[in-house]
Amino acid sequence: MKKLVLGAALSVLMSTSAFAQTVGVTMSELDNFLTVLRNGIADYAKEQGVEVQIEVAEKDPNRQLSQIQNFIASGVDAIIVNPVDTDATAAQSQLAAEAGIPLVYVNRMPSNLDSLPENQTFVGSNEVDSGTLETKEVCRLLKEQGKGDGADIVVLMGQLNNQAARQRTQDIHDVIATEECSFMNIVEEQTANWYRTEATDLMNNWLSAGVEFDAVISNNDEMALGAIQAMKAAGMSMDEVIVGGVDATADALAAMKAGDLDVTVFQNAAAQGSGAVDAALKLAEGEKLGNAVWVPFELVTPENIDQYMGQN
Repeated sequence: MKKLVLGAALSVLMSTSAFAQTVGVTMSELDNFLTVLRNGIADYAKEQGVEVQIEVAEKDPNRQLSQIQNFIASGVDAIIVNPVDTDATAAQSQLAAEAGIPLVYVNRMPSNLDSLPENQTFVGSNEVDSGTLETKEVCRLLKEQGKGDGADIVVLMGQLNNQAARQRTQDIHDVIATEECSFMNIVEEQTANWYRTEATDLMNNWLSAGVEFDAVISNNDEMALGAIQAMKAAGMSMDEVIVGGVDATADALAAMKAGDLDVTVFQNAAAQGSGAVDAALKLAEGEKLGNAVWVPFELVTPENIDQYMGQN
């Protein structure tokens, strides 16, 4: 892997002056978090006097590839991609490389990260930290509840073709494999594809089947909220179960204020968006950034929630 540009370098990127006049942006979809990311791209581009053409692939990798082809044909100066399928990014990189147009992946890490051309990079947060921060805090809270001798866990996974979902799930397993948190036992682990409604249905199925658990660890906040909805509808007390998510969305923080969500992890959507624009401009100027610019994850709990209100 080429040298990584760490999160501290984000401020350096943001000092760039606008060189590229037009940037094509393709978003995988527009859920709560990705809407904030999209707005971060648009708002910062406007501040820099850069025109952005934003398309939404609606979860269709073929549509996203076609959007990239259209950007190339229209002669954009750079392209920003929030991938639908992180396993399909090699073909996207090849298209942009052959056209000589800089490309920035944002938020979702491309599978070809280690082999990106010099005029391509990834701007996002290191998923090794996301699920790790979440699961360690769940572990601590379970011990605080006196369940350090044994606790059953259910895991809600995101879309399985997404690197973030796979890594966040691996993080959970890695934390549980440590001596400190080895008392945690996963009794169910299934995908709800990032969605609140699917998580509600999945949790209803588990409860109907008589699955018992002490904590819910979710790959994102939306699924955590869906699980909470099902548990509350079933008459469960949220004081008796620990629930964790990732993203620190507005809805998630409201649930934390209400005492339903115990932990989330702040992923700075606005900083990823502005960082992606700056990276695109730098690459269009011929600068070399390495293959990643990291925007750090941050643990959010009821104790520090106020500093994150309104950010996502």
